[in-house]
Amino acid sequence: MKVRRYVDIKVEGLGAKIRQARKADGRSVEVLAGEAQISRAYWHDIEAERIRDTLPEDTLRKIERVLNVDLEVKFDD
Repeated sequence: MKVRRYVDIKVEGLGAKIRQARKADGRSVEVLAGEAQISRAYWHDIEAERIRDTLPEDTLRKIERVLNVDLEVKFDD
């Protein structure tokens, strides 16, 4: 049997932190988005915090990996 748990947390300024890390990285959005396996438009929407639903944790972790940063988004367990 499977049990699923969804937990949403509010992270103030996450889009700005991603933008700052991207600019410090120096690579283009196209390159980074490709490495994170998301579209360039979706990356821009994330930075601008224009996402209708919540940002999936796996997408956040992909962004952290390609930028080589820890955005300090933690879940209480």
